[in-house]
Amino acid sequence: MKIENLKPAEGATTKKVRVGRGIGSGIGKTSGKGHKGQWARSGGGVKAGFEGGNIPLIRKLPIRGFNNYNYRKVYATVNVGDLEIFDANTEITEELLYEYRVVGKRAPYGLKVLGNGEITKPLTIKAKKATKSAIEKIEKAGGKIIIEE
Repeated sequence: MKIENLKPAEGATTKKVRVGRGIGSGIGKTSGKGHKGQWARSGGGVKAGFEGGNIPLIRKLPIRGFNNYNYRKVYATVNVGDLEIFDANTEITEELLYEYRVVGKRAPYGLKVLGNGEITKPLTIKAKKATKSAIEKIEKAGGKIIIEE
């Protein structure tokens, strides 16, 4: 098999429909748009959810729940079990975790350590927040956690 011999599978490609090319094409004259009206015009039609001037259904439905998107605090989270990859007595910061791809992206409010998993090595961790179980596990392993303000 060579690259110059490759071609799409049978039926994988279809010809472009050429509208307005005579009555014999099946899509001639009005080009499938019917006679006059909003849908027949250039750029015609309405946006999704428009109901002819009536109040759209989405606006009639009650608002449920609460969202705090504007004021929420987003932390980069890491479980203590994920910190096993580091050598003993390593000082762990959010930058180091980002460098090792343990956290996906830096968060505006810093690092939060969660207590899922087990840790056996003594580590020094600098974070903005930590759960009680995470602090217990880190201290039990002989490490310490520094909560930054």
